[in-house]
Amino acid sequence: MTLQATLNVHIGSFVLTADVEVEPGTTLALLGPNGAGKSTALRALAGLRPLSSGMIELGGRLVDAPEKGVFVPPEQRSVGVVFQDYLLFGHMSAVDNVAFGLRARGMRKREANAAAAEWLDRVGLAAQARHRPRQLSGGQAQRVALARALAIQPDLLLLDEPLAALDAATRIQIRAQLRKHLDAYEGATVLVTHDPLDAMVLADRLLVVENGSVVQAGSPAEIAKRPRTDYIAALVGLNLYRGTADGVSIKLDDGGVLTTAHRIDGPVFVTFPPTAVSLHKTRPEGSPRNTWLAEVAGIEQHADTVRVRLTGTPDLLADVTTAAVAELRLTSGQQVWVTVKATETHAYPI
Repeated sequence: MTLQATLNVHIGSFVLTADVEVEPGTTLALLGPNGAGKSTALRALAGLRPLSSGMIELGGRLVDAPEKGVFVPPEQRSVGVVFQDYLLFGHMSAVDNVAFGLRARGMRKREANAAAAEWLDRVGLAAQARHRPRQLSGGQAQRVALARALAIQPDLLLLDEPLAALDAATRIQIRAQLRKHLDAYEGATVLVTHDPLDAMVLADRLLVVENGSVVQAGSPAEIAKRPRTDYIAALVGLNLYRGTADGVSIKLDDGGVLTTAHRIDGPVFVTFPPTAVSLHKTRPEGSPRNTWLAEVAGIEQHADTVRVRLTGTPDLLADVTTAAVAELRLTSGQQVWVTVKATETHAYPI
């Protein structure tokens, strides 16, 4: 069933405002930094925090609308939730945890346990059915929590940082498994995460939330290609600037000029990846048209490359090889020449 919501939640001086729409069989990720309002949105959708104003409608049924005096308690909504720390009952076995929601809805113990056992088999945990949470690994506990949420066949599935508690190796495996289960789920899914990879892999659409407001919405590919805030640009690994274009020349708001390969006019964003940046000891001859002097502000290992933070007009990030660091003898405070090919830049309207 389709989820449609206009969320307005006031908590002290913090205000969350977001329009959310999710079609059946699709996953929407709420992506943003800590404190952006992602978990507040999830709790509102679950019925754990009433709206201050607005509405939540699930499959045509109004479940929260303060102006109309409507508020359906969480247990009466067709919603399954997987919390960040899973919240499994420590004194219950895995099968009893999964059966809990079914029994709370009136199913007899025998039938509930049979259905729970089937769900544990679906998530690959049939052998752990009698294990208690303390006997499970983090990845196993996550799958038990997912099975418990799906066993009640909810119209809406809410996932609150479902992979955050896992180590890196387990995270890769469980992310792939979770994607498979989401593909098979026929309801609407809302995923809350601050991890861009989780969002890009698991979601069909993204809502990026900053300071309680939606700053960008679209498919993962659209957002990765055309970020509209510094936070998003940093997540997807791009240098981002704002400026005014006049043909192929862009005058940047914070100083400096960049040249792009394609004509555009008016207020624009312009991006390029750190890998597009070349560093030189002296000003190169016959260099690309984007050339300026910058100072090394920081150097750190970044995956299999070295990330260099530079201050100049404009500031930027560069990804270079360890060999380049050694050849240039890069150190903080050192001045270097920066070049970026015009063909490596991408400009688009604000």
